[in-house]
Amino acid sequence: MSHLTQEQRYTIASMKQQRYRQNQIAKTIGKDKSIVSRKLKRNRDERSGAYRSDLAQRKSELRKRMKNHFVKLDTEMKSIINTLLINKLSPEQIIGVCKKDGIDMVSHETIYQYVWRDKKYKGSLFEHLRSQGKKYKSRSIKTDKRGQIIGRKDIKDRPQEVEERQRLGDLEIDTIIGKDHKGAILTINDRATGMLWMKKLDNKDASKLAEATKELLSDYRPFIKTIPADNGKEFAAHQQIADAFNIDFYFAKPYASWQRGAMKI
Repeated sequence: MSHLTQEQRYTIASMKQQRYRQNQIAKTIGKDKSIVSRKLKRNRDERSGAYRSDLAQRKSELRKRMKNHFVKLDTEMKSIINTLLINKLSPEQIIGVCKKDGIDMVSHETIYQYVWRDKKYKGSLFEHLRSQGKKYKSRSIKTDKRGQIIGRKDIKDRPQEVEERQRLGDLEIDTIIGKDHKGAILTINDRATGMLWMKKLDNKDASKLAEATKELLSDYRPFIKTIPADNGKEFAAHQQIADAFNIDFYFAKPYASWQRGAMKI
């Protein structure tokens, strides 16, 4: 797939700023060089020509909204969905088949909604789903309890001045997973200055990540004020980091890592 996550766009912007070559960036995010080249051209700032992760994310989301806006579940789509469900394809697989064959299709969330609406009116489509007894739960649901980390502080409690990007020491931490999930890169940046720290990790072990974080930020200790992260298990040892620097460590809500606010590059 050529779709990029927000974290991958952030990595492209950061490495591009540091003058890494496109093939090095592609290897880091696990994508083909041609995809990186295409994204850099497609999502660059039209005025300055620079690639900014926040702008690229907004452009991607806008294209997605515009595309989905004109795709509505019609009778022909329902017929295709019914046939493929009976043949034991999941809603995600249905999307893949239709995309491969050039057929317009609604999102997999809409297909799930269609199936459960059918069940409500005594239909049997749900019987062809792999998980028949549980209603599909959208990944955007804020009350989802999966993957929560013990002792986490919600990002909504972070001081308001962090959003102003005026003071030093309000950091953001993340990991970039290597190709085939082998190894990882720890990235930390300062929201106000754009200062970036990076360190290669053998894996995503939480304790080792905490130690690497303390090592990277040792000289910056007097300035550190806040650090937010997503809900990856690699940040389970967040309290070690918070105690080492006497700071508050915050977490975005599950499946809403965008709440941390990407660095403006």
